[in-house]
Amino acid sequence: MTKVYPIPLLLSSTNYHLPPMTDYIKIGKLVSAFGLTGELVLKHSLGKKTSLKGLQAFFVEERKSAFIPYFLESTRIKNEEELYLKIQDINSREAALKLAQKEVWLPEIAFKKFAAKSAPINLLGYTIVEEQKSLGAVLEVIEQPHQVLCRIEIASKEAFIPINESTLLRIDHKGRKVFVALPEGLLEIYM
Repeated sequence: MTKVYPIPLLLSSTNYHLPPMTDYIKIGKLVSAFGLTGELVLKHSLGKKTSLKGLQAFFVEERKSAFIPYFLESTRIKNEEELYLKIQDINSREAALKLAQKEVWLPEIAFKKFAAKSAPINLLGYTIVEEQKSLGAVLEVIEQPHQVLCRIEIASKEAFIPINESTLLRIDHKGRKVFVALPEGLLEIYM
């Protein structure tokens, strides 16, 4: 049974309230159950090996903007992008399978603690700039084998900006900007 009430979420925090819904960042997906005791495999995009040591809970979006906390019993590293999770009150493979394919979210403060500084997911909130013109803020980062796609909104329409060795000019981390040179006609596709 999943508990649904606010508790301290991070390390020895004394902050007992949940962050606003806009302060959650998607870090990955529970891809499968592992074993017979309710462990799950989390595939994450944090950009480094991590056991999420000190994290007490993560969140699953059950409905639009309705996050349910799941409390961790233990974690262990599987590889660079995956780890095994044991969740409180999930004690069978069948119970774990009900969570498989669910996206995992962390409060922004926890995300900043566990994500590598160079991870593409850190581009969330950065502004995409082409030829001195701001195109929009990065709303989502989609990692692909040879590039990263940044989802932005241009004139109230969704657009995907490819970030790869031929389009990326530079990243200004201090100013939170990504400078790009896009292929001719790319933006017109979305207009």
